Amino acid sequence: MKPISDMPPNAARRRALARDRNGNIAIEMALLAVPLFVFVFGIINTGYALWLQNALESSVTQAARCATVNPTLCGTASQIKAYAAARSGAGLNSSIFSFTQPSCGNQVSATYPLPLRLPFMSFSLSLNARSCYPI
Repeated sequence: MKPISDMPPNAARRRALARDRNGNIAIEMALLAVPLFVFVFGIINTGYALWLQNALESSVTQAARCATVNPTLCGTASQIKAYAAARSGAGLNSSIFSFTQPSCGNQVSATYPLPLRLPFMSFSLSLNARSCYPI
């Protein structure tokens, strides 16, 4: 092995740089940041989707019950849809709700397209809820 003084100046700098450990944490963080952020944003989007699904189910249940129990407040289809939107607590538009009267009673349904955005990914999920309250 040659002493460092006999090596070319570039080789000595490269060896010293290879032994230097000052930037390891920055490089490890750069490599782990993308999967970490995808995981965190995935958890946030999953929680939002579950909260929104719960809001849809609660609002259609309350609207179907209102259509049966309180015809003065929920007498027409537009009143029932507006009632469901107001009861959602999520600021949903009444156009996502529908009202029918099948054999089970008063049925209120909702379909909401939920766009999910993650770093480097984007897709849509359709949330559905339906409730029927007997007459």
